[in-house]
Amino acid sequence: MSEVKRVVLFGTESTGKSTLAEALAEHFGEPWAEEFVREFWDRQKGVIEAQDLSVIARGQIANEETAALRAERVLFCDTDLLMNVRWADELFPGACASWVRAAASERAKRYALYLFCEPDVGWEDDPQRSFGDNVSWQASAQRCRAMLDDRGLPYVKITGRGRDRFEMAQRAVEAMFEA
Repeated sequence: MSEVKRVVLFGTESTGKSTLAEALAEHFGEPWAEEFVREFWDRQKGVIEAQDLSVIARGQIANEETAALRAERVLFCDTDLLMNVRWADELFPGACASWVRAAASERAKRYALYLFCEPDVGWEDDPQRSFGDNVSWQASAQRCRAMLDDRGLPYVKITGRGRDRFEMAQRAVEAMFEA
């Protein structure tokens, strides 16, 4: 049996990553690893503190590894530890544990593909959102893209809305298998 390829949906908030991860998983008949922090946020009633960062990172890893056990060819990851590090640095400067940072860098090298979701889908309000205006939302997206560029990670920009966005992501995954 060949190794399962892992594809990460990546980008700033409110770019349709979760919706796209779930749709791709359904289309390819494979599992997806949900973003742990959303569940954690709900359990904590919206209160997350610096001491929670390692718990969140461990939860993200566990979600991914549990889903990977069910995968045959590909696993779709609704975010990764790089994004955990980014949010830790933004919300709790200096509080990100060194093991999280190291694990994020090491794990990032093993993903077959990142699907970078551009912020062109229109803002959807959500209590878990941090950016309420287009300027800060776009700046956040630029910081996310820089994380991929700075590390030389393989990614495809995903743009458009609805079916067009899904089809672009689908083609990128299919091309990954053909490479």
